[in-house]
Amino acid sequence: MLEWQETGIILSVRPHGENGGVVSLLTENHGRAMGYVYGATSAKTRGVMEIGNIVSARWQAKASSQLGTFTLELEKSHAAAVMHDPARLTALQSACAIADRCLPEREKHPAVYAGLAALLDSFAGDLWGPSYIFWELGLLREMGFGLDLSKCVSTGAVDNLLYVSPKSGCAVSAAAGEAYKDRLLALPPFLRGEARFDDADVLDGLRLTGHFLLHRVFSLGNTNLPEARLRLEGRFSRKIGALADAEAPGAA
Repeated sequence: MLEWQETGIILSVRPHGENGGVVSLLTENHGRAMGYVYGATSAKTRGVMEIGNIVSARWQAKASSQLGTFTLELEKSHAAAVMHDPARLTALQSACAIADRCLPEREKHPAVYAGLAALLDSFAGDLWGPSYIFWELGLLREMGFGLDLSKCVSTGAVDNLLYVSPKSGCAVSAAAGEAYKDRLLALPPFLRGEARFDDADVLDGLRLTGHFLLHRVFSLGNTNLPEARLRLEGRFSRKIGALADAEAPGAA
């Protein structure tokens, strides 16, 4: 009998059978691990099985090739903490869905695990928007598609970096990118080392990382970004649009 025990983050729960479910966890030492949980969809355990929750997991199987079974105990309920805030809840669901679909099963990615754990904790504060973007950048780097935002790809300048090339993933300065700015991605201030940010900056960050997640990761499997990720960007886009309409001349 093979067995291990570790803390994990619930990434997804897929119903299977009458009351059971296949649970996908992200762990530090066993990577993304899957196992069957008896009674996963029952009323008694439903609160434990929420996406984003931290659980103590015990995995058992007769052979490494088997799915195996999980015994899970709740350690911290991030899902319950953000249930009142649709934006935070969508961001939590988005991050877990991306990790679930990007990471190969049983391949260790401790940096992604640590980053996701930190992101979940950040939902308790006001910096969760930039934290989310930094997590996606870290995931891209871990997958071998890191962006170079340290200097201008054209001139080598390190100041006044306003754009990112959608092809190279490198920063572009204001001067070098002026003639092509309509074809470049915006580089938000918090990714340039500035402390300030607003919802428009977070939207720019989502469009930036979303572009590279789609074209460098998900397109390899001919799939789109997870539905929760699309909803997250849509929420910020609608919010910015509503603010612009409210501030327009003649608005009531």
